[in-house]
Amino acid sequence: MNYGSVCSGVEAASVAFEKLKLHPLWFSEIAEFPSRVLKFHYPNIKNLGDMNNIAELIRGNVVDAPDIICGGTPCQAFSLAGWKKGLVDKRGQLTLSFIEIANAVDEKRLKEKKEKAIVLWENVEGVLRDKTNAFGIFLSGLAALNEEIKIDKWPSAGVLYGKSRNIAWRVLDAKYFGLPQQRRRLFVIATGKDKNPDAILFEKTKYANNLFNYKNIYDDRVLANNDNELPLFNDFLEDKPVLEKNIDNDNYEVFRKYTDCLYSAYGTKWNGNAAAYNGSLYISENKKVRRLTPLECERLMGFPDNYTNIPNNKDTNRYQSVGNSWAVPVITWIGKKILENHSVSKNSNSLYPYPIKIENKYSLFLFNDDFMHISSEMFINTSPCPNNFKKGDIFNIIDTSAPEKFYLSPKGMAGILRRKNEKSLNMNNRLEELFALNVDKAV
Repeated sequence: MNYGSVCSGVEAASVAFEKLKLHPLWFSEIAEFPSRVLKFHYPNIKNLGDMNNIAELIRGNVVDAPDIICGGTPCQAFSLAGWKKGLVDKRGQLTLSFIEIANAVDEKRLKEKKEKAIVLWENVEGVLRDKTNAFGIFLSGLAALNEEIKIDKWPSAGVLYGKSRNIAWRVLDAKYFGLPQQRRRLFVIATGKDKNPDAILFEKTKYANNLFNYKNIYDDRVLANNDNELPLFNDFLEDKPVLEKNIDNDNYEVFRKYTDCLYSAYGTKWNGNAAAYNGSLYISENKKVRRLTPLECERLMGFPDNYTNIPNNKDTNRYQSVGNSWAVPVITWIGKKILENHSVSKNSNSLYPYPIKIENKYSLFLFNDDFMHISSEMFINTSPCPNNFKKGDIFNIIDTSAPEKFYLSPKGMAGILRRKNEKSLNMNNRLEELFALNVDKAV
């Protein structure tokens, strides 16, 4: 299978899909540094630039219509870090351009007597809570409905059988895919009417009672169950976390077993948000505190080491491009599921209870972020955690050759402590101790 990538960034999709032998037909990226990264790693793949021109290029037979169309339109319009203006924001309106590209792809593929493409779209969770109903409009447009679907509160998982496409969505968290980073993102899969995107995005399981404890994956309270299929968690065991390790005769400390979500502004605003106080984006080396290096950020996202370390780069470019990207193992998981299930036909007798139907134009099923009981021994996993979850080790991402420039100065630490006291903010106790120790030494 092949794919076209929209809002490509530094192409986490291609890093993930390469392992699955999926071939890129074209990229679409306008930012200068990510475009240089694409040219460096994929010199033979054309970058089409502005996504607003792609639908016309496809309809004009200038570029091919791929088997998979994937992209994550700009999240700033929906994220907590952005303006949260939704589709009023020009960046949010690119979501509608994405639908137009998907439609152009399918028009051409149908003329070529091919099946409709598989659509993979990613965004921040905030799109589900957007005050302009961006997600309802996006689903309605993708399904070719004449009116937007309005729901009081969009859940983290669901299915829509629409007029022109079937669509499934699910929030997935990278910290259950082997990365020690809490990164919850919304993923949408759409197919033709004869296919079942639910089979790609959701999973059946007989072990829901054990998987209810997936939220405890980073606890130390782990025991094997009787048949050794999945872990169980015992609330009465000692759960003091191991946050210190000697590596190459140096002492490293972390302040949590997984980091907060890595954000694109980390290179410039690393000392001005919650992570400055909970310590999740800091590392202590021999009691000197530093921020994460670009290499560590690449590892947190699942990229190969130094993937963004191209000629004439800047640290801020690397931080921004990685923070804006996708978690590679999550996309690998989705890619495998596409290859395994893309041909699964839609079952007219849905397993899902309680559809919401309006004038028989569509069927809408809304789920929570847990497990849905469908028979005496079977559940459907709609949680942010896959059946075969994997825990990442924060110490595996540590850069043991971090340059001096990434260490916090005593003056910078004093400033963070001052703001903490002025605003009566909570702070990680151990981080506060190390800050105070370094400030005292400097005095």
